[in-house]
Amino acid sequence: MPTSNSSEAFGLHILSSQHKDIRRLRKAQGVAELHGNKLWKSSYVMMDYLLEFPLEKHSRVLELGCGWGLGSIFCTKHFGADAVALDADESVFPFLELHADINKVSVNTYCGRFEDISEEDLSGFDAVIGADICFWDELQQPLTQLMERALAADVGRIILADPGRPPFRAMAEQLNERVPDSTYTDWDVPEPHNAWGLILDL
Repeated sequence: MPTSNSSEAFGLHILSSQHKDIRRLRKAQGVAELHGNKLWKSSYVMMDYLLEFPLEKHSRVLELGCGWGLGSIFCTKHFGADAVALDADESVFPFLELHADINKVSVNTYCGRFEDISEEDLSGFDAVIGADICFWDELQQPLTQLMERALAADVGRIILADPGRPPFRAMAEQLNERVPDSTYTDWDVPEPHNAWGLILDL
């Protein structure tokens, strides 16, 4: 049930930054180092896109730069996915675990950077997802290289969402040109979420 400090979106119960449990965790964990401190609206863009172009049921999913892990939770709840949520900042995982618990799903977590994920690691997944994870110029190259390893590992789907930052645009345009049958498009999410972003679907 939505309250002043929580909301319902895409079948998920999501706590706001002012919810007492989020505030309690922030007091205990401190401020996330890599912007995993709240829900970013690109998550809505990705979830809305996946409702229109869903994953295969029971896919093995890796979420990159997971933050609060709503992408993993969404895929687990809607598609019965077996999800692993990766982030370089382990302080985000208690927020993920709180949201997984209130949405009655289980998500595995892994602390690591894009550079840590090998082609062999990626071969164990059917899909790779990520929302708002290319926000610095210095992230463009390691993320592009990670996408290339995922393609070499024959990952079936790679879906990334972004609000349109220049590093993401540069990466997405490069990969879209290189990968046949890929999709690179803008995506509007209507009321009540009022989100807009870019989608790269490889």
